[in-house]
Amino acid sequence: SAIMAAINARGGLVAAICHGLWCCCSANVLRGKRCTSFFAIKDDVVNAGGVWEDSEVVVDGNLISSRKPADLPAFMRACIQVLSAQ
Repeated sequence: SAIMAAINARGGLVAAICHGLWCCCSANVLRGKRCTSFFAIKDDVVNAGGVWEDSEVVVDGNLISSRKPADLPAFMRACIQVLSAQ
């Protein structure tokens, strides 16, 4: 989580899918950010300050998140779009 916190502090891309958002909870990078994840960790995401949405993909600044492996195509399109804009 220290690596993710450092990347986030520099404004680097933080991308997580499914249960991967747990790392964001531990790194304290979700406060006030819109995001999504696998439904089973929704409470943890909200308790870490995230604004959870049930969407295929959510982009909020440098944070990209998706719910599950089936959302991978939308997740990758969002990652490519954000990286292409940098």
